[in-house]
Amino acid sequence: MSVSDSFRPAVRSRLYEQVIDQLREHVTAAGLKSGDKLPSERELAERIGVSRASIKQAIVVLEVQGLVEIRHGGGTYLRTDSLSPEPIATLVERKRRLPDVLDAREALETKLAELAAMRRTEEDIAELDAALDSMRTEIAAGALGEESDHRFHAAVTTAARNDLLAEFMREIAGQIAESRHESLQQPDRPQQSLGQHQRIAEAIRRQDPEEAVAAMRAHLRTVSRVRLLTWHPEES
Repeated sequence: MSVSDSFRPAVRSRLYEQVIDQLREHVTAAGLKSGDKLPSERELAERIGVSRASIKQAIVVLEVQGLVEIRHGGGTYLRTDSLSPEPIATLVERKRRLPDVLDAREALETKLAELAAMRRTEEDIAELDAALDSMRTEIAAGALGEESDHRFHAAVTTAARNDLLAEFMREIAGQIAESRHESLQQPDRPQQSLGQHQRIAEAIRRQDPEEAVAAMRAHLRTVSRVRLLTWHPEES
């Protein structure tokens, strides 16, 4: 299939889903990579034979998943080397449960930060610093820093020395990982998260529980600001 022939008239009832399918095929056929620009909404509408509203719905779904970046007045650009979107039903379910996960994280992790500031050892500080160093390296290499983010929060949990809170964290580890990925895929978020982690670590280092709580709460409020929660699937 040539690049020029990679689009075809849409025939399914949920047009924006077929638009997503065709965009995925086009990215592969054209050999597009992260940073490359997609055709304009007008061009896509003409080539696929659907309304611009359907094109916009498809682009928004891809944006919600962190696969594209919409630059207002500048077009739509790939953020990955391929388009592998999740099913809409998966997105809807994650949107439904994410607020509860974020509430649980704030309740648990602000207390963990407070206790960590009161109980931390020099070994705990060394592990927090190691996690921060690892995060810097990951981000500098173009990664999201998810593994180091997990390592940092695990170090805070260890420093708090509360077995029951640690067990609660283990029980929701999967949901926490999901919220972490959702947050870190937001544009410029990894670097912002690194700075917030540094402030949390400094408060723990200074054994300042009030500041540790404030820094952790500010960080988790940022984690909660994700495109998924402003997406309205009923409009797609």
